[in-house]
Amino acid sequence: MCHVIVTCRSMLWTLLSIVVAFAELIAFMSADWLVGKAKSRGGAEPGQPSGGPPEPYRPTLGIYARCIRNPGVQHVPRETLCGPYAESFGEIASGFWQATAIFLAVGIFLLCLVALVSVFTMCVQSILKKSIFNVCGLLQGIAGLFLILGLILYPAGWGCQKAVAYCGHYASAYKPGDCSLGWAFYTAIGGTVLTFICAIFSAQAEIATSSDKVQEEIEEGKNLICLL
Repeated sequence: MCHVIVTCRSMLWTLLSIVVAFAELIAFMSADWLVGKAKSRGGAEPGQPSGGPPEPYRPTLGIYARCIRNPGVQHVPRETLCGPYAESFGEIASGFWQATAIFLAVGIFLLCLVALVSVFTMCVQSILKKSIFNVCGLLQGIAGLFLILGLILYPAGWGCQKAVAYCGHYASAYKPGDCSLGWAFYTAIGGTVLTFICAIFSAQAEIATSSDKVQEEIEEGKNLICLL
């Protein structure tokens, strides 16, 4: 018989697991890893005085995607265009970024798997006679290691031709030149830290769902158990 066990610690762990997985996935897909040096738009927007100063913009570059300004044509407004610059894995600008993509992809896959499984931990607390929380915590720890490897290798690719075109000739490995780090890079770092927090907190979720109070509720014949 399935016993639905809900505790504050298990629910918090589940929510954090889902948030971390989505945060890392969004960061990986974003083009805002590097923010390039400001460039002139080269003309006034339609409807604005032609004599006004050109408004600068800053292109962004991700692991496999980029955002640039559409130069615009007559009667077509200028706008930022975002999308992948690499049509295949081999076209990613740097070998280090290819390795980063692999490590991050593996880590994110594990995090998404744990996030999916965590939804069912209210009803299933063990798998193959092992605590599902401990198994998920182990997977989150492994995912965190993959994420760290990816984040360490990523700055080594700043010297590639693509990064130099965005960040200037002073850009090199671990030196972003004229670029600044975008929100996606910081989100990936924050998500990695939270991944290890989730891995540690999974033990607390396991303790909460296997406490004496829970066992007493089960012995009383309750199928829905909610504890603070």
